[in-house]
Amino acid sequence: MGGEPQDPQSGRPAPAAHRTLAEQLRSWPDARLDRLLHHRLDLATPAPHDSAHLASRATTRASLSRALDQLTRLELYVTDALVIAVETSFSELSQIVHAETDAVRAAVDRLVDLAVVWEGPRGLRPLAGVAESLTGGLDAGVSGIRPLALGLTVAEARTRIDSLSPAARALLDHVDSQGGTGATGSARSSGVGRVDDATTPVEELLAHGLLVPENTVIQGLVHIPGTAGLALRGGHTTRARVDGPSQLAVTPRPVALVDKTAAGAAFEAVRRVELLLDHWGTAPPLVLRNGGLGVRELKAAAAHLHLDEASASVLVDVAWTAGLLAQGADGEGDAVWVPTDAFDLWSASSTAERWWDLASAWWGSPRTPALAGTPAAGGGRLNALSPDLASNFQVESRRMALTELSGLSEQSGLSEPLGQTQALASGTGVGSLVARIGWLRPRRPRTRRDQVAASINEAELLGVVGLGALSTHGRMLVAGDEAAAVAALVPQLPAPVDQVLLQADLTAVAPGPLESALARTLHLVADVESRGGATVYRFSAGSVRRAFDAGWSAAEVHEFIASISRTPIPQPLSYLVDDVSRTFGTLRVGQAEAFLRADDEAALTALLHDPKAAPLGLRRIAPTVLITSTPVDVLLSRLRDLGAAPVVEAVDGTVRVARPDLLRARSPRGRRAPGQQLARETAQVSAAVSAVRSGDRAAAAPVLVRTQPTSPSSALAVLREAAETRRAVLIGYVDNHGATSERVVDPQRVEGGQLTAHDHRSDDTRTFAIHRITVVRLLDPTP
Repeated sequence: MGGEPQDPQSGRPAPAAHRTLAEQLRSWPDARLDRLLHHRLDLATPAPHDSAHLASRATTRASLSRALDQLTRLELYVTDALVIAVETSFSELSQIVHAETDAVRAAVDRLVDLAVVWEGPRGLRPLAGVAESLTGGLDAGVSGIRPLALGLTVAEARTRIDSLSPAARALLDHVDSQGGTGATGSARSSGVGRVDDATTPVEELLAHGLLVPENTVIQGLVHIPGTAGLALRGGHTTRARVDGPSQLAVTPRPVALVDKTAAGAAFEAVRRVELLLDHWGTAPPLVLRNGGLGVRELKAAAAHLHLDEASASVLVDVAWTAGLLAQGADGEGDAVWVPTDAFDLWSASSTAERWWDLASAWWGSPRTPALAGTPAAGGGRLNALSPDLASNFQVESRRMALTELSGLSEQSGLSEPLGQTQALASGTGVGSLVARIGWLRPRRPRTRRDQVAASINEAELLGVVGLGALSTHGRMLVAGDEAAAVAALVPQLPAPVDQVLLQADLTAVAPGPLESALARTLHLVADVESRGGATVYRFSAGSVRRAFDAGWSAAEVHEFIASISRTPIPQPLSYLVDDVSRTFGTLRVGQAEAFLRADDEAALTALLHDPKAAPLGLRRIAPTVLITSTPVDVLLSRLRDLGAAPVVEAVDGTVRVARPDLLRARSPRGRRAPGQQLARETAQVSAAVSAVRSGDRAAAAPVLVRTQPTSPSSALAVLREAAETRRAVLIGYVDNHGATSERVVDPQRVEGGQLTAHDHRSDDTRTFAIHRITVVRLLDPTP
């Protein structure tokens, strides 16, 4: 009984032979073509005309390089072997690759699915540009990635290797261990004919054909030809057997504990972003000329949030990515970083919803805020929010890291604390994750290492990961399910409280997380002393003065403290507010360059003789008046640093204390959510598949009727016939810009000088002007 030809080694059906890659693509079902375009999305934009156009685009160096970046180490080894063998059967290929046959088969299937390899008449073969794109793509120890050279067979190469001198053999082994490429130095790299003429090991290898010159403009570079590399490694492309990726180093983690830990971090991330942006709404930092955030401003933000600078940089960057922060202008027209209009709406949402906005923005962000403070390519240091912090591979590194964590059981997580990720040894949890992803994506080993480690630290800071394990709501983030993520996070979040416990030592203890508005207001009147299960706030003369500087009165401070206290107000706190109120405004600052005036002559005398006030250049011109050359805005901050509580005096002698205006920037254009981006890509791929199929049908279908109308009436007859008989036609159409294109359409209605038809290329119904149709071809009704 007949059947498909079988592969003698695997027993599976042998691949179909195609003369060209275009033929192979044309033979694929839509589902397989759809899979190719999803993995190589650059091929779908703009939509290819047909399979030949798609095949041509797939062979470009840039597209091939992007495809090779998606391959695992084993898939790259298989590609390497195919480059060396040029065109071979699967049976021969499985003998060359030092790996399990089933693993090689799976690798070949993926390479064919990615159109990196195609099934030629004599076997599997890589695309023409693969060899060039592979060079230098793997680390040392990988085969030379060179095709057959000089007609040298493996047996001949083995014989020549056995005849080498010890020095030449040692040199050949050394070049092979360094990736198969080397430099000749002062030795000749050309013009070496016979072995007897060789005077150095390099020349001996060149004479034997075991090293051949590189075909580049750089002189002195040589490489080991593919067959010689196979002979060196016992007929394989690698010396050692190629195993799969290493397993992650994990340890048991209770799900409930992971979720609680991650939920606490998520709550803190949301609260800190809110506090920082609320603060920047009245005191925004300047935008650097390169578009970033200054070092001093980042340090101030970190101190304000009680975080290290690296963590503060991550939160600032995530807020910007989520559209909550943007560049705006202050009252003097300077460019500053301020919250957007979207921040006010975001602040009114629930904590879980706000966390989703931050986490989903981070999930799809190409930015690497962990690089802030590292050396920049052009000199200097990279600043937070700098445009140079984006990386083409960051999104993939982040998603691969968390996807690997999602593959672990719910009761396990990475073995070592995440705070120790600087030690990335392969035996540690994060180190094993770095090693595993390095095997899955070996083309960018250096950047992957840092990006994976940074992704885990960022995930911990944002509450996606807890104790080295992916939380339940983190798994929902990876799955792109917003409703499930919010539902999973809500019961894990601590219940907010609306009161504090005041104590006689001028502290207030919040027994739980404060309500958002209350926390922001209390942060103005008191300083955070410690965080944890209960947050401790401390009232001081400086913190109370800060409220007065914002326009509060003593009565408003007393009223606010009384409204939030669950306990009676301690007498020392009332005295503190009253004392600050009495001294507030005693010293008045005006323009001279600036002057200081006070009713208390002794207070001015003490200030004048204070050693710390010497840089202000104060000079007495009257018992109650001092003048200085220091500008008013600088003078006010310096006096407050000295413990004074100055206020600005207007021209008429009245005191000016006003609440600062809230600054807002226009919200940036909405960024696509992960689900929206996926839907857009799916629609884009679907349109590309339709366009390819339409073009293939137009090229392959036999022409039954062809008319080149000299007038619209001659086209109308064919189009009406097609509409009546439900036949497809190929039309030549001239658009409004004078461009001519061919389209396969199904005519539905012809009237009023217009053709209404379903366009196969765009997969929608369109209207065409009859007078713009230049050619009509009635096609075979067979689909």
